[in-house]
This record gives sequence, C-alpha cells and structure tokens, in this order.
Amino acid sequence: MTDAVAEAPVETAKSKKIHLILGLVLAILGGAGGFYAVSSGMVGGSADQEEHAAPASEVEALPDVAFVEIEPILISISGGSNVEHLRFRGQLEVEAAYQQDVEHILPRVVDVLNGYLRALDVRELEDSLALSRLRAQMLRRVQMVVGKGRVRDLLIIEFVLN
Repeated sequence: MTDAVAEAPVETAKSKKIHLILGLVLAILGGAGGFYAVSSGMVGGSADQEEHAAPASEVEALPDVAFVEIEPILISISGGSNVEHLRFRGQLEVEAAYQQDVEHILPRVVDVLNGYLRALDVRELEDSLALSRLRAQMLRRVQMVVGKGRVRDLLIIEFVLN
C-alpha cells in the first residue's frame, strides 16, 4: 500500500510535464498559424496592398458637383420660459449644370429653411439624433423648392443652439 501511495505523486508530476509540453507545442503552432494567416492576407488585409491597389486609370472620377452656400440663418426659438437662438449655416451640393438655377432660387430656399427651423421646438433639438433627422427634412424641402434632381445633398456647416 505504501508503494501505491508513493507512485501516485510521480504520475501526476509526469502528467503535469506532458500537459506543459503539449500546451507549449499548441501555443507555438497557434502562433505560427496566426502569423501565416496575417502575412498571407487571409486575415487583416493583404500583405502586398500596394501591388493590389487600383491603378490611377481605374479610379473613379469625382462627380461634377458644385456647392452653393446658404446665407447664415439666426432664429429665436422659445422653449417654455426661456428664449434660445439657433444659428444655422449650410451648403447645397448641386449638379454643376444646375448651379446657376439653384443660385437663382436661393432666396426661396432660405425662406423654406427659415420657416421650417422656426417651427421647431427646443425639445426636438436636444435629441442626439435630431441633426440627422432635421437634415433629412430640410433636404426634402429644398429639393421640393428647386425641383427634382438638382440638389444632391445638404451639408450642415454650422448648427449651434445658444
């Protein structure tokens, strides 16, 4: 019985050594596999990104657009007991062929934006998603005024609530 007790600790020491060696071998294989995956481009992009980059002749040309600046708008907004001011400044991204048309009708655009922004409540402006929602609403109204297909986007340059 004493022999069996004496042999048990020896076997656990051997099994610990085997587990340690097995873990070390697996770690080395994992590291080598990870290195191969990254260096061959299977994970994290290609190793030779410069070789795979599109030549200059295959790069898309930028669209032919122009930007029409909207004059700054300052609006008083009442929010209950206090009055706050909204300062808005933006630009319209238009097709270059329609730049003169949009500039010609710009006073009507400013009028529509002024009317829309005056109708807003301070609570609507305090929401974290308010700017993207307002931008979409203003763009839709501008596109209705200038006609379909002339204005591509509305860029908000300044939107400050004091």
